[in-house]
Amino acid sequence: MSRSERSPLVLAGLLAVAGSAHFAVPRQFDHIVPRSLPGSPRAWTYASGAVELALAAGLTLPRTRRAAALASAAFFVGVFPANVKMAADWRHRPAPQKAAALGRLPLQIPLVLWARGIAKGAEGRS
Repeated sequence: MSRSERSPLVLAGLLAVAGSAHFAVPRQFDHIVPRSLPGSPRAWTYASGAVELALAAGLTLPRTRRAAALASAAFFVGVFPANVKMAADWRHRPAPQKAAALGRLPLQIPLVLWARGIAKGAEGRS
């Protein structure tokens, strides 16, 4: 299996783990849902977990890979406000937790670029 074939599967694995975590330990995600969103934080936690699982599934199939990769890039942009909220909320926590929360912010950029790269690679195979 080539690097270009592994890349979507690795991203799918990351999304599947994150999506599963939203259902296994939802409370940790409830706290980072921006208060400006309507409804209950738990509903947003479950919805975002379901989206991550669906994106993971889409990335594994060559015929849905391009659309899933583009949707993944959009998803990573869309969840950025939750990461900003987490960084703000955790600014007074111990240094390792604060560093983890701050570290999530720039991590969104390579995730978006990775997903876009997968979409571009899938485009050439269509």
